[in-house]
Amino acid sequence: MPVPVTILCGELGAGKTTLLSRLLESADRDIAVLVNDVGEVNVDADLVEARTDLETGDEVVALENGCICCSLGGELSRAVIRLWKDHEFDHLVVEASGVGEPEPIARQFVRGPAGGPYDLEAVVTVVDARRFHDRFADGEAVPVRQGPNGEGTRPLSDLVLEQVEFCDLLVVNKGDLVSDAERERVVALLEMLQPRAAIETAEYGDLEPEVLLGVERFELETVRDSAGWKRQIEADAGEGEHGTDGNHDCSDGGDPARGGDHTHSDGDHAHPPERYGIEVEGYHRRRPFHPERFAELLRSLPDGLVRAKGLTWIAGREDQAITTSTAGAATTLEVTGRWIASFAEERQETYRRGQPDLVWDEEHGDREVRLALIGRDVDWDALESRLDDCLLSDEEMAADWSDYENPAPTGMGETVTISSADPEAPAR
Repeated sequence: MPVPVTILCGELGAGKTTLLSRLLESADRDIAVLVNDVGEVNVDADLVEARTDLETGDEVVALENGCICCSLGGELSRAVIRLWKDHEFDHLVVEASGVGEPEPIARQFVRGPAGGPYDLEAVVTVVDARRFHDRFADGEAVPVRQGPNGEGTRPLSDLVLEQVEFCDLLVVNKGDLVSDAERERVVALLEMLQPRAAIETAEYGDLEPEVLLGVERFELETVRDSAGWKRQIEADAGEGEHGTDGNHDCSDGGDPARGGDHTHSDGDHAHPPERYGIEVEGYHRRRPFHPERFAELLRSLPDGLVRAKGLTWIAGREDQAITTSTAGAATTLEVTGRWIASFAEERQETYRRGQPDLVWDEEHGDREVRLALIGRDVDWDALESRLDDCLLSDEEMAADWSDYENPAPTGMGETVTISSADPEAPAR
């Protein structure tokens, strides 16, 4: 019978290890643990190792050379399969790196070799209540530029929101460091960012074991497609124009236009986001952004805008489907695929035959701007007007776009970060 797995995510300092230690002390079952935490992996491994009932030395597999969700994905599969072969245990917990994306880890247990001996039960993201409130719910904090590769190519704030958006259980930890009103505001924002996830609040990582280990079997596609911004993209695509979900030849996991069916209803939450002025809006245009005006806008976003994500068409980048991802005051532009219209005619026809509902412009094909916007007390009309001002005018549409100073990336997987914390800061 496959062993159930829980993946434990959250940024550095959120309290993952404390929560895990309490779980190991109180659980009535044998739990194996795989720990990977960049910078403090050996400390955490020793801490966990002392609290297991398995044979000393092998039960904690610490991967010290980077993030288990990317370059060491293969090693992760080998490690957990070896663990399963060498030991008997009732449950596996993977404590992920604080700078790792959860989805690639989950895929190892759903579609990788580890999917044989294991069943992924839950992805749990731990949130530091104080830090999350100050960074997102309050809207005044300056984000830290940091990334999984340690070179600052991706803002930490964006990674934090991805961890929130890809999970089915959120633990709001360090609740003693916020007021009741601040905690409710954090919960309300989390409900908007990931409507499907259950939310638990805790102090010092103190939760009953069944809360973490009694979750229903994880459904990767359902969780992946239930993030608040994706639901808005789907809703926007369903009003008027159809066929935009899955149009673009983007890499899996990086294409916000890939929608999915879900039946979750968000009308029964205990903390309605609307009570705190938190709303989600859609923005859809079939005209490109002027790269310089768009970059200028990204440097001066409204304080209350928490999340903006979707595909963008940027003049001068006719081939590249660029995912725009705003988290607080930092925006990442990443090439996640190509527009179908950028391929040779024969390949275009192949894609179009497979997608009969695809909306197609005879001149520009499937290129478009489609964003989901989540924020608190945002003047949406004003923001929409500012976005429209970034679009090319009729005269500019007919001009040469190659002369623009263009901060947008060009190669697949390349990223550029633009921060509104410093209006004078250059795009990177």
